[in-house]
Amino acid sequence: MKNQFLCTNCAKQFPSTNHSPRCAECGEPLSFVTIQSGSINELSPLKYPFWQRYRDFYPYVNSSADVSLGEGYTPLTSLAKLADELDLDSVYVKNETINPTWSFKDRGTALGVLFALNLGYTRIGTVSTGNMAASVAAYGARANLETFILVKGDMAVEKVSPIAIYSPKLIRVFGDYGQLYDTSLKIGADNQIYFINSDVPIRVEGSKSIAFEICEQLAFNAPDYVVIPTSAGGNFRGIMKGFREFYNAGLIDSIPRPICAQSTGCAPIVKAYQQRSYAIKHFGQTSTIAHGIGNPSPPSGNAVLRLLTEYNGSAVAVSNEEIVSAQKQLAACGIFGQPASAVPLAAVKKLRQDNTIEPQATVAVIATGSGLKYTAAFEYHQLQSYETKVAELEICLKSLLS
Repeated sequence: MKNQFLCTNCAKQFPSTNHSPRCAECGEPLSFVTIQSGSINELSPLKYPFWQRYRDFYPYVNSSADVSLGEGYTPLTSLAKLADELDLDSVYVKNETINPTWSFKDRGTALGVLFALNLGYTRIGTVSTGNMAASVAAYGARANLETFILVKGDMAVEKVSPIAIYSPKLIRVFGDYGQLYDTSLKIGADNQIYFINSDVPIRVEGSKSIAFEICEQLAFNAPDYVVIPTSAGGNFRGIMKGFREFYNAGLIDSIPRPICAQSTGCAPIVKAYQQRSYAIKHFGQTSTIAHGIGNPSPPSGNAVLRLLTEYNGSAVAVSNEEIVSAQKQLAACGIFGQPASAVPLAAVKKLRQDNTIEPQATVAVIATGSGLKYTAAFEYHQLQSYETKVAELEICLKSLLS
């Protein structure tokens, strides 16, 4: 049973050897069946990958291949100053920026590579706006697999080069990015390429380890809210699945209320939520500084809407100006996240204004990727530096003393 796929909508079951991530009946995303019991294996996180420490929750990962690059076990950092400013009991940031390729994607990619090897694949691939592309390219190189990376045709050079350095077969594709997901799956099936796309079941499983770690880091007291920057929806699904599985196992007493955070320039899930619809529509032309969550037609959008209903969650969109402000506030706390990583904090600020999040709440925000992934965002900030001659250094320093 644990190795079965289950449709997130109609609940039809499929064997986990099924190579399609979509339900053959209704077209909605598949998921591994939810684990109902388990315990934590007391293996050192300094030595063992997360899927071995949480082995009871990953019964389908049985490859002995050494593909780990040190993903997971990221810090959960208290933002006490921001909590005071927002009149909240506690605010924490799960800092995924320090994963091997600087984003949360490495968790799902590592599992995806292991799963592809289990299924006998020698070729892997992905469709990505940046973070996942670099991740799959890196892990493909690590596992010595033929790797195909499909990115937006207009992707900036500064984002292309950090992918190309791993020597994948990198293709810039022009056209509707929302259509590229389905196209890649068909091409993969025809050419024996396992596409570890944004919401395939195994990638979702990688994301649930974020929830596992948050629970451990808070001494098994789940936060009241978890705020997730949401694009395709796979990370959202995985995090909530992780909390559900720890709850089923009796390791936590409650499940956080989820907040889907998007940019006003690309907010198909938020738009459907506000319209009380259970089905997203293509958002159309996007315009957002948060490129990492700029998917106009998220393949797991409907699944996210169902989870928001199930767990009494909410969805909110924030402007570029609000994102830039939140990015600056995170940096003032010592964390430099890409614009998408600042979206959750901007969302919390907005939800506190209308008291959607109550003052006594404990809130965890997910910083999904490093600010170094998109340095063009610097132009939105008024950054300062000074210069002087060595002989005049003391005068310069004294003029800057507060």
